[in-house]
Amino acid sequence: MKRILTYGTFDLLHWGHIRLLKRAKELGDYLVVGLSTDEFNEAKPGKQPSYHPYEVRKMMLESIRYVDLVIPEQTWEQKRLDVTVNEIDMVVMGSDWEGSPRFEYLRSHCDVAYLPRTEGTSTSEIRRDLLFEAIEYVREDEEQASQSQSRPASESPSPPPPGTARLRSLGTDPETRLPRPPRRD
Repeated sequence: MKRILTYGTFDLLHWGHIRLLKRAKELGDYLVVGLSTDEFNEAKPGKQPSYHPYEVRKMMLESIRYVDLVIPEQTWEQKRLDVTVNEIDMVVMGSDWEGSPRFEYLRSHCDVAYLPRTEGTSTSEIRRDLLFEAIEYVREDEEQASQSQSRPASESPSPPPPGTARLRSLGTDPETRLPRPPRRD
């Protein structure tokens, strides 16, 4: 039985994640996924916190037919031990990791393969698109509210839309218009 191992955060699970898992599984018989814990993600410089907590991401991965086992990824250094304990034949990662010493050193313990990323989809793009849509929603709602303020005093203005304070707390000015990201139809 050929055992495959891959790692990731798998937050905001999307088509690119599913394709990676499917292609990884096709390279062997048993797929182990090292899922980054919340604490590990928070320790990575520049990494945004996961939207879904570890247990939710784990449950989602366990429900995917290509995944046989989910283990916690808690440190960069644990990978060699994961390979040994889980009797891994090959580590598979996305091509964005190709050449990284974080995985290349495993070649003395197992095969290492890098699979091409799915074009046009990534968690970062999804986050950006959702933020853009939220900003546009708030901006349009505030425009409507300012137009309603020109009504007679007997009519009360509508309250700001839900999420306005949250967007401002993120340092996002709902008045700022961002360029619309291209649609992927």
